[in-house]
Amino acid sequence: MGKMTRFLFLAAIVGLGWLWAASAAKAQSRSYSTLAPVASTAGGPRTVDGIAARIEDDVLTESEVRELGAFQQLVDGQAKSRAELMRELEDQWIVRGEAAAASYPEPSAEDVDRAYAQLERQFPSPAEFQRRSAAAGLSEAAIRRMLAEQLYLSRFLDFRFRPAAQVTDAQVEDYYKNEFAAPLKKHGQPVPELDDVDDTIREVLVQRAINDRATAWLDDTRTRLRIDVLASEEKP
Repeated sequence: MGKMTRFLFLAAIVGLGWLWAASAAKAQSRSYSTLAPVASTAGGPRTVDGIAARIEDDVLTESEVRELGAFQQLVDGQAKSRAELMRELEDQWIVRGEAAAASYPEPSAEDVDRAYAQLERQFPSPAEFQRRSAAAGLSEAAIRRMLAEQLYLSRFLDFRFRPAAQVTDAQVEDYYKNEFAAPLKKHGQPVPELDDVDDTIREVLVQRAINDRATAWLDDTRTRLRIDVLASEEKP
């Protein structure tokens, strides 16, 4: 998986740009070391959630893999491969551990409300959003959990890596010339002056730098972790 798609919250650190830039991440408020019982029909048997991977003394569960895939299906129209889903969940585990150790604050209820409203607006109508959510098997509570987690993790990465994400005037000018102005000229569209888009370009480049630093940090961190991905119990 490429840097910009491997881990959703690396794609857009500020706000909820990830909704347009990449796939989705999921959230769990419980500890990963807890095996959660899977909901069953009334009067039916209750089964223990399967373990998808072990990370140090914690676990990732099969329900977490399914929920992340369902959310990606909702947002992007398709889910990534199991290997990619596992990689994203492992990255989230790493970042959440660091954020918790730093006592980084959780997003407010108002923040989550705004994120939910932003996601809903990506669909033709609220009714269509509800229909697609139900088709993916996601409740509003589950979507809100994942949005809250996304905000928490992305904001922590911004907090940790933005101070070192320095952008020079030369980098801004190079981006303006080769990545911003060139495509507009190619399609015969007007090109704004550099001064009018300087701040926007700087933020794009800062987010790229944050993404690169976060990716390098995750790659380095995982080499020091004991991660055992188990074979899927699901039949093809």
